Amino acid sequence: QVQLVESGGGLVQAGGSLRLSCAASGSIFSINVMVWYRQAPGKQRELVAGITSGGSTNYADSVKDRCTISRDNAKNTVYLQMNSLKPEDTAVYYCRARVRSLYSAEEYDYWGQGTQVTVSS
Repeated sequence: QVQLVESGGGLVQAGGSLRLSCAASGSIFSINVMVWYRQAPGKQRELVAGITSGGSTNYADSVKDRCTISRDNAKNTVYLQMNSLKPEDTAVYYCRARVRSLYSAEEYDYWGQGTQVTVSS
């Protein structure tokens, strides 16, 4: 089994910064892509940023100049550094990882439970 645990969320004033972490653990052989999503109240979940095992990244236009995604493959952890936060960044942030387990050649998506980010104006 594979578990993803996010951390680093909280309450911050507009213009502030937060660093989110998502650690994967369990029966992991390898992790392909790792992705951050967010979901604001009453809105659909949206992609924030993604990173491949090789380090290629992509970002939503709304965050590309303010956020940096990175990963530590040795720790099976992905990070999201968010700067110049805005009230509209308020959401629950989730990570997803595409994982190959120790017991299968197939890759499956796993999700974390989410971490709340609240930006006050």
